[in-house]
Amino acid sequence: MNALVPPPSTSGKGLLDRVEDALLPLINLVFLLLMFFIVAGQLTDEPLPELPGGAQSAQQQAPEADLIVKAGGQWQVSGNTLTEDTLLAALPEPNASEPLKLAADQSLTMDDLERLLRLLEDGGYTEVLLLTEPGT
Repeated sequence: MNALVPPPSTSGKGLLDRVEDALLPLINLVFLLLMFFIVAGQLTDEPLPELPGGAQSAQQQAPEADLIVKAGGQWQVSGNTLTEDTLLAALPEPNASEPLKLAADQSLTMDDLERLLRLLEDGGYTEVLLLTEPGT
């Protein structure tokens, strides 16, 4: 009777030798890819050119915010520094369809921001949009 599975081809090599032979092309490919990315990453030291209307114009433009919060808890509306008593009167009326736009300084503490948000909530503002700037 004939066997259903043919006997393994030994070709005079052991199992470990055949596995090593099969891995050699893979090792070569990984080495070539590594060399390609090392060389491609060092082709130029020049940064990419700036696109027109990119980050430079955005940094020069002030945020279009209803309220600007500076470090130390200073609040500004239309360039005027306000106190806690005059803040709500200087802001636009609360509107559910359009949130209040708030721009905060990056060094503002969470305590100052929380105090301001509680004051705005007491003034009837239910939606506040916090404007941020992308990091450089």
